[in-house]
Amino acid sequence: MTRFAANLTTLFQELPFLERFGAARQAGFTAVEYMFPYPYAPEELRDQLRQHGLTQVLFNLPAGDWAAGERGIAVLPDRQEEFRDGVARALTYVEALRGAQPPLVNCLVGKLPEGAHADEARRVLVENLRYAAAELKKVGVTLLIEPINPHDIPGFFLRTPDQAAGLIAEVGADNLRIQYDLYHQQRTEGQLLDTFRRLQDKIGHVQLADVPGRHQPGTGEINYPFLLAALDRDGYDGYVGLEYIPEGDTVSSLAWMDTLREGVTA
Repeated sequence: MTRFAANLTTLFQELPFLERFGAARQAGFTAVEYMFPYPYAPEELRDQLRQHGLTQVLFNLPAGDWAAGERGIAVLPDRQEEFRDGVARALTYVEALRGAQPPLVNCLVGKLPEGAHADEARRVLVENLRYAAAELKKVGVTLLIEPINPHDIPGFFLRTPDQAAGLIAEVGADNLRIQYDLYHQQRTEGQLLDTFRRLQDKIGHVQLADVPGRHQPGTGEINYPFLLAALDRDGYDGYVGLEYIPEGDTVSSLAWMDTLREGVTA
């Protein structure tokens, strides 16, 4: 049965961030994810989770200067010390936010700088992922890597799940998995279900949004009732993160879930 996690970065933007936890619980969610916890003290976020009976599913490693356009630093040879400091910082949040299970931690690998050599970037990326996976494994945490479509983030180094699977094989860490975002996959290659089935043993988390617009299911071309039912039948038992930008207000945007009410829980 599909378990949904509200992504508090994209949902409930009508409210200040710390108020989104309560809004998610009121809307029926028992799990949340978001991109970055770092603007807030770990205790602030932990208190929101406990107050509203929520499970923290996922957050990202620090990803450089987001406002300046950086989308991760794991491929940057001159930023390895900063990357390792980011892993240590993420671990303090893991300990504060873990419930019965620790949250997943996603690594946005970053954009290849102009003039950079792809082979050198991959070498640095593999080294960084080995380090991060080893540190996270000490506390029972799974590290994710996420392919991003080239339309939303031109120059992003990791574009497809097959590229991610190749990295996983090269890194050789048993706690490294793919964050499979159905929106990015549709924009890059399509073949959503076939790709999921081929790589299911390497997928650690699923996210969704419709195409085009990155809005809620039902606003675009993806047949989400069919797709989510297929993931259930294929044995996917992780959370599905709702990382979409609501068309309209957030609560109204959740009406699509009514079509999945049989056999689906929020």
